[in-house]
Amino acid sequence: MTVNVRVNGPLGDFIADNVGAAGTYENVSEYVRDLIRKDKDRAEAVLFERLRAELNVAFAAPDDSYSALTAEDVITRNSARKDA
Repeated sequence: MTVNVRVNGPLGDFIADNVGAAGTYENVSEYVRDLIRKDKDRAEAVLFERLRAELNVAFAAPDDSYSALTAEDVITRNSARKDA
């Protein structure tokens, strides 16, 4: 995929400070790819923390609050949630 973005003013200056001989990155493409990777990692971390929080609540519940479910029960329940 090729993406073209025009950046000027303070954002352009900031990019220029981070690219080239004085910056951390050799070129703008390398800088943008790294930003995208970091954003992807951040989004995945948010999802993981949400899952961890849900699991902590589930594991903290008393054993008698659980009920047995078949795979079909879970599929039906999840299908109903998608339709809602």
